[in-house]
Amino acid sequence: MKPIRLMSGFFTVGVWTLLSRVMGFIREVLLLSLIGPGPVMDAFVAAFRLPNMFRRFFAEGAFNAAFVPMFAKKLEGAEGAGKFAQDAFNGLAFVVLILVGLAMVFMPGFVWLTAEGFAQDARFDMTVGYGRIVFPYILCMSLAALFSGILNATGRFAVAAAAPVLLNIFVIAAMLAGAVMGGEIVNWLVWSIPVAGVAQLALTWRAAAQAGFALRPSWPRWTPDMKAMVVIALPAALASGVMQINLVVGQLVASQFDKAVSWLFAADRLYQLPLGVVGIAVGIVLLPDLSRRLRAGDDTGARTALSRAAEISLALTIPSAVALMVVSQTLVSVLFERGASGVDDTAAIAAAVSVYGLGLPAFVLQKVLQPIYFAREDTRRPFHFAIVAMVVNVVLAVGLAPFIGWIAPAIATTIAGWVMVACLAIGARRYGDAAKFDDRFRKRIWRILAASVVMGVALVMGNAALEGVLNTPWWRGLGLLMLVGIGAVSFFGCGQLFGAFKLSEFKAAMRRG
Repeated sequence: MKPIRLMSGFFTVGVWTLLSRVMGFIREVLLLSLIGPGPVMDAFVAAFRLPNMFRRFFAEGAFNAAFVPMFAKKLEGAEGAGKFAQDAFNGLAFVVLILVGLAMVFMPGFVWLTAEGFAQDARFDMTVGYGRIVFPYILCMSLAALFSGILNATGRFAVAAAAPVLLNIFVIAAMLAGAVMGGEIVNWLVWSIPVAGVAQLALTWRAAAQAGFALRPSWPRWTPDMKAMVVIALPAALASGVMQINLVVGQLVASQFDKAVSWLFAADRLYQLPLGVVGIAVGIVLLPDLSRRLRAGDDTGARTALSRAAEISLALTIPSAVALMVVSQTLVSVLFERGASGVDDTAAIAAAVSVYGLGLPAFVLQKVLQPIYFAREDTRRPFHFAIVAMVVNVVLAVGLAPFIGWIAPAIATTIAGWVMVACLAIGARRYGDAAKFDDRFRKRIWRILAASVVMGVALVMGNAALEGVLNTPWWRGLGLLMLVGIGAVSFFGCGQLFGAFKLSEFKAAMRRG
């Protein structure tokens, strides 16, 4: 069986995810400039969040937590992986089709439960209408996630990582077409989403067939493997449900404030760039790798893989978090302040970005630590930990809102993220040395922190020195690129000097990718 190369796999997924997130920035720039924070954007964000919430529940959350380790182990042991994948495909399609049907009928109830603050104005009806158009996207994306899991488990990361780029391509093209050809741009936007879902499904379906897993729709069967997968998936489903409750609570609180849903959405997009490139990429590659190593009894290899994943994640995440905190105003101003998005919107979005930046390392560490449990088919403990984090999030979001307003959900999300990391780290001790970071990681993490602090100081000084350029409309983009260059040179230079990492390690991994 072809081994999974952890670092090259991480860079493959990371590069494609970076491209997707960069195009996502272009998408959000168009959204904020052509539509802008307000009722229409609030309604679109709330509608689009519905299939995305259930997608994380059915596809990227519970289902993959159960399917990928079982499939990887069957693949490693030549135990009928193709038959198992076919049964999983049929079962997932059946369940999600039922969900889509229910959502079409009960969409007003879904909207009321997730954005109750819209009920008193025009945003409610708009959200219901948009929701019925975009919700079928979940069927395509759930099945695409299954095919992506198959590709990742076989070490074929590129197509699965490239598929999300299609969504941004279709959405960007639709908004530009709407702007050129006339009509309501938001209508072009919402109809592009299900079309993009079909394209993503077609791409991953074909790639899985080329990898030897040509799956075809048929009637679902209840087999012992399906029963075992459901038993594993149920706690993960409950954990995913808990995490979605956090999102719903945040949106419910934000929906009570004008433009807050749009502001938090824009801030979320900004911190999702490093989270997607680093955390999600590492999690995607690490889970099948750990599963196969544990199946082979390679505890030493599992510990090394875990430590290197955490090391590279934090080497890229901590400086990103520092940058989001110290130059958030500049980042938001250059990227989003144009057209229908003004100075007040910039200030609000930047405040949320700073808060999310403080939690970014926690969000990434969750992606590193959760595979410790999922690779062992232990989904119960992450569910218990998610309950604790949910309680923290709900208490803080609801409790702080009357005092600090719309920013409360961002603060609650960040604190709850660190609580979740603490629970995962403490709980992993029961798995022994294979679930512990090695000596190399413990030595390097402090040096990564030191290099990040130096970079933060350099960014503050560079931001002040480039103020004139950053405030000149035609030169703002160049000024931001110069600021990014200052951050990159200062961090990687100091990191090499302090011994936080060796640049040759990055180069070797990229060559292997």
